[in-house]
Amino acid sequence: MDVLELLEGAGLLAPGAAAGPDDPTVLEVWDLLAHDGWETVLTLLEEPGTNPPIPPEGWAALAAAAEQLHLAHSAAWCHWRHCEARNDLVVRAELELPPLGEGPRGTAFAGAGVMRPLWDIGDRTPDGGPNLAVAALWAEHTPTLGPGERATVRLGPLTPARWRDLRPGRRITMHEGSPVVGTATVLEVRRVFG
Repeated sequence: MDVLELLEGAGLLAPGAAAGPDDPTVLEVWDLLAHDGWETVLTLLEEPGTNPPIPPEGWAALAAAAEQLHLAHSAAWCHWRHCEARNDLVVRAELELPPLGEGPRGTAFAGAGVMRPLWDIGDRTPDGGPNLAVAALWAEHTPTLGPGERATVRLGPLTPARWRDLRPGRRITMHEGSPVVGTATVLEVRRVFG
């Protein structure tokens, strides 16, 4: 199956009359592809305009297309969005790491969903201690994040149900083991299809 078949089969290309002003149409995509604009096509589809949210199968198709095109970062992003759609949950926060020497982290980490730290989101164990939750971290528009830096991040919870009651403005802490290595303020918690 070629890339275009994957995209059409996933229902990601709107016919001209059905497309919103910011949505790519089948004809526009064909024109881009004819001029080797594969990466542009994938980027257009990764951030849909007025079309309904892309279902998990659509994100899986986009990830497969990106992999066929050897676009590793796009493939990773589409896999991330596939998980958000499958879990029907988007969690975004503003994360700040303490400056070098003031926190336990001494090096930067990759921002593209590789790190899976623990988070104190306010849940408590029966004895009153923090019941930490695991969530992967994707730093938006930031390839790496290091001491003293801040970024808007997306969090991919291992157990999404534990995160659904968070509200914007809530402060949560990131942990690697027991020490706090970062503090985040929740910006958004929403259902993908809600």
